[in-house]
Amino acid sequence: MDNFTRDVIKQFALQEVGHLRAIQSTVKGFPRPLLNLSAESFAKVVDSAFEKQLVPSFDPYSSGVNFLLASYLIPYVGLTGYVGASPKLQDPKSKRLVAGLLGVESGQDAVIRALLYEHAHKKVKPYGITVAEFTNRFSQLRNKLGNAGVKDEGLVVVKSEGAEGSITGNVLAGDKYSVAFDRTPEEILRIVYGSGDEHKPGGFYPKGADGHIAKSHLPKA
Repeated sequence: MDNFTRDVIKQFALQEVGHLRAIQSTVKGFPRPLLNLSAESFAKVVDSAFEKQLVPSFDPYSSGVNFLLASYLIPYVGLTGYVGASPKLQDPKSKRLVAGLLGVESGQDAVIRALLYEHAHKKVKPYGITVAEFTNRFSQLRNKLGNAGVKDEGLVVVKSEGAEGSITGNVLAGDKYSVAFDRTPEEILRIVYGSGDEHKPGGFYPKGADGHIAKSHLPKA
């Protein structure tokens, strides 16, 4: 990974540590579910997006571009979850927390998309597939798994789907009014599990997510 990308990602990682501390201070009994962030886990997601096994297997840790593509998979899902949760919150502290988290998550997603957009038409080695096509495939997969219509867009879209139906560049994703999409907790679970079913854990959460909503969809022990 190049030094610039490493620096940006390190900043994001430390910001996420801060987010965890903020959530812990607001949400008592904060759960810590088992995560699988292995190269193999990311490779499975990429293979699912392309509906075939890439050779060699996609390795998010092999280059800066690969790491940014892998990073593309995560922040935007959280962003849409925060947008979806915001109207349902009653407690002022929770509203403030989600607003603050959403602001930084949106910034992280924007930076990742902008860095990738600069290389949108470059081909990712050794696959011969452009960066833009990778993002389009990832977004299509998330739409499919979420099973709630189009709430995700890649870096390059048909002109009619761009801002004001006037441009193909899509450095920031949004609806027809360029407003952020929202997702329900169930949609988020379907995506991060990689199963398209909030009742079937897998993907980045091999034993399922924690918390009241996630647990309510899992088989009783």
